[in-house]
Amino acid sequence: MTSTASTAAPTRTIRIGSRKSQLALVQTYWVRDELQKQFPDVAFEVHTMETHGDKVLDVSLSKIGDKGLFTQELEDSMLRGDVDFAVHSLKDLPTRLPEGLMLGCVTEREDPADALVVHAKHQDKQLDTLPQGAVVGTSSLRRLAQLRHHYPHFTFKDIRGNLNTRLRKLDEGQYDAIILAVAGLERLGMGDRVHQTLPPEISLHAVGQGALGIECRAGDADILAVLKVLEHTPTVHRCLAERAFLRELEGGCQVPIGVNTALSGDHLTLSGIVASLDGQTLIKNQIEGAATDAERLGVQLAQQLRTQGAQAILDEITATSRS
Repeated sequence: MTSTASTAAPTRTIRIGSRKSQLALVQTYWVRDELQKQFPDVAFEVHTMETHGDKVLDVSLSKIGDKGLFTQELEDSMLRGDVDFAVHSLKDLPTRLPEGLMLGCVTEREDPADALVVHAKHQDKQLDTLPQGAVVGTSSLRRLAQLRHHYPHFTFKDIRGNLNTRLRKLDEGQYDAIILAVAGLERLGMGDRVHQTLPPEISLHAVGQGALGIECRAGDADILAVLKVLEHTPTVHRCLAERAFLRELEGGCQVPIGVNTALSGDHLTLSGIVASLDGQTLIKNQIEGAATDAERLGVQLAQQLRTQGAQAILDEITATSRS
């Protein structure tokens, strides 16, 4: 574990937990710097650590299991009192948190869409024009199922590693194209690698994608008061609806579940999908209502999809994962 601290003479010190990846650190340092502007008399220390998901790179995410894959070590550190809060990509944060911890803040969302990134030889191509048999890399069952449905003529290949590693594998020619999050590329100053932003008709995004979720100890009023200066209420409404949808379906990275939310004033529209692993079946619907009812809308949409056939998909995936 390493740390960096503010050089200002502090009246108190607040310790921030972060993964060691480049993207995680960019996100964590942004949170630190924004908080430092609001609380100049506080020293914000960043403490980094590796999570299980960072260490196991030769197995697909869906086979490792998804309970706290990128969060458990950070959560353990908070519960021990070693750090005061942790910064996550919200899509990595499970919808059910360990006892004693809570989601303390959700920051303003970047573009939550998925992005097509292509090898140099395909610069004139988009998804609709990539050749038969093109090798497309993704580690997400959600992306894989939706792309299999729309583009069954592609060859899909798992890809792991941090964002720079995935881009290197693409540029070396191991893949014709890969699918990444627009937000991650933009946060790392690589927005020029976004060759095509995938529309929701092709790929509904991951729950919480594009937003940062800051986790802290439940009832820690002092820390919560600090974190709330970064909270973005419209993003909170959207992400609470999405997380309630996922929680009600009891899904994670082992289940192809996608969402899309739109907010117009106080009116929230939530779209959701549950897909079979082979992409043959997509169960999709949407719901609308008041943004203040975000979690209830998420639960209701999940229940609607269950009655439309999503339960059979979920049962089959559960049975397959246990066999």
